[in-house]
Amino acid sequence: MKICIRPHDVGKASSFELGKKINEMGFDGVQLAIAKAIEGQSGSPETLTEEVAKEITKGFTDNNVDVALLGAYFNPVHSNEQKVKDGAAKYADHLKKAHLFGTKYVASETGSYNDDKWTYNPKNQTDSALAQVTNIFKPLVETAKEYDSFAVVEGAWGHCMFSPEQMLRLFKNIDNGHMRLTLDLYNYLYTGNYEKRFEIFDTALDLFNEKIVVFHIKDFLPTKDEETGEDKLVQVQIGTGIMGWDILLPKIKKLYPNGILVFEGVKNPIESLAFVKKNLI
Repeated sequence: MKICIRPHDVGKASSFELGKKINEMGFDGVQLAIAKAIEGQSGSPETLTEEVAKEITKGFTDNNVDVALLGAYFNPVHSNEQKVKDGAAKYADHLKKAHLFGTKYVASETGSYNDDKWTYNPKNQTDSALAQVTNIFKPLVETAKEYDSFAVVEGAWGHCMFSPEQMLRLFKNIDNGHMRLTLDLYNYLYTGNYEKRFEIFDTALDLFNEKIVVFHIKDFLPTKDEETGEDKLVQVQIGTGIMGWDILLPKIKKLYPNGILVFEGVKNPIESLAFVKKNLI
């Protein structure tokens, strides 16, 4: 099992500088979004040459940090068709070049009709949204098969694949054996369902089983917005919220001994890492 962090949550620098910091923090690897993390690199198909990919990888591996997966997140239902086309092209290129980083996994979410806000829109939870996401990702999954890589998708309540059940519909539409899942339990939660988080987690495990390769580890507390008074969920340091990782982590360890755990936007990552390691013993 690898415990990873997004390097752009540490800063933006060369891969060697980031690798050194991440190794010193105690992490095993990274979920790498090149444009967000690596100084001077866009990760675009035109600039991500074999030489560049190997140089980026070496900066991490020289510090005993693996590139566990690549992030090439894009919104497949964005109203700007050129953005969708460019995002899909970048994702496909990452699938072709993933092996240069020592991984087979390339991750994305499934988008929102609120474009760059990536927030809830009622249209997200429709059959037309499923159809559009299916249409965009189907050729990408074929690319993954051709290059022996895996398209890793992640759902969220505010996105088009808003539940594990809806995500399963997407898998049934296009999975050719080269589709995998990132399970981000926090992403599936909102003020109306967070008390059912263990049920949602178990449902995802039952529906996807070995298709799950990545777990995003986040914690949260329910609170009220100071301005509006509305209920909301806020992310907090792992182990200080109510997610219940003391229960969930041992289950993950037992069922997914080769799983990839990723910290994403985590508060106080060093303290959070200590908590996670303690609960994986």
